[in-house]
Amino acid sequence: MTLKDKIQQLAEAYHPETVALRRHIHQNPELSFEEHETGKYVAAQLQQWGIPHQVGVAGTGVVALIEGRNPGKNTIALRADMDALPILEANEVPYKSQNPGVMHACGHDVHTASLLGAAKILQETRQDWEGTVKLIFQPAEERLPGGASLMIKEGVLQNPSPTAIVGQHVHPPLTAGKVGFRPGRYMGSCDELYITITGKGGHGAMPQDCVDPILLAAHMITALQQIVSRNNDPTMPTVLTFGKINSTGGATNIIPKEVKIEGTFRTMDETWRKEAHRRMKYMAEHLIEGMGGKIDFLIDVGYPCLLNDEALTLRMRQSAESYLGAENVVDLPVRLTAEDFSYYSQEMPACFYRLGTGNVERGITSPVHSDTFDIDEEALKVGAGLMAWLAVQELETIA
Repeated sequence: MTLKDKIQQLAEAYHPETVALRRHIHQNPELSFEEHETGKYVAAQLQQWGIPHQVGVAGTGVVALIEGRNPGKNTIALRADMDALPILEANEVPYKSQNPGVMHACGHDVHTASLLGAAKILQETRQDWEGTVKLIFQPAEERLPGGASLMIKEGVLQNPSPTAIVGQHVHPPLTAGKVGFRPGRYMGSCDELYITITGKGGHGAMPQDCVDPILLAAHMITALQQIVSRNNDPTMPTVLTFGKINSTGGATNIIPKEVKIEGTFRTMDETWRKEAHRRMKYMAEHLIEGMGGKIDFLIDVGYPCLLNDEALTLRMRQSAESYLGAENVVDLPVRLTAEDFSYYSQEMPACFYRLGTGNVERGITSPVHSDTFDIDEEALKVGAGLMAWLAVQELETIA
């Protein structure tokens, strides 16, 4: 029996247990930086399977090592995130969230269960491959500064240092049983903008006695779009969106004193990202001050862009095709959603791929971050088995 056959058989045999792991985590979701019970649950499984591990990394994270033959030969890392979202689940399923207002609506329960499933497979087959697999169960992907950045600061990429890192993410538009890859630039950076414009309030019928912050805000929002349309290379994906604007006081006949605006800026190039920050602040400050107002322009710098190492991702895709068949591996488009896995991709060769979880015939089509998100649990066979296979294949390639 080949190692691929063995991994596929184990993924099938352990599928009921992987489903049970996922359902337990789904029923007991915890918000970012609060994954105390989830971390304990992960550690308990690893302990049961005899896998050495460290707890309390970046607060609630868990890091484990599985050593094959000749463990010092090379190391690869596999990552899963554990946190949930502040969403009230609307699904009526036996494994519905038991923590009202908190839900695994982004599939992190799937990621954690899949990595646990992969861990069990790798532990059982460790005499069949060489090297070491580092398992990273990470907190707080959904909240700045991102659990990945904190785990890196605490040395998760050291002792031993992996030569590559791999992560996966659920993808409802893709049918369960399929996966998707994209080499190169894949996901955007994500920065939050918090702007306060202060003018001089007064009667709406006497604007000459006022400095209207709403008018100033309108000019600024329009002008800042020039950063994207006229300063950015049009071949570089970039988006500037303002999603919230509120005045302090005000009415139909009152000009308010203050306006607060919130938005997001996203792109896929770190050099341009920094330049855009400078241009936005410069333009906004000079425009508002020139019109008689005052401005506080805060850029809360978030996750960097996610870069899939081209050589690594092409190897991963080939390994996925050998495991699932070429017909079940697809190309992914670029997207300006963000992921803190990007921090790993800035440090070392990384591959972040998509796990199909949808099933149109069964009505499993809801997007992530929605209160009806769910998965076809057949996807967990691929989620666990493929991750184990990608790890051992890469260890063999880079040995």
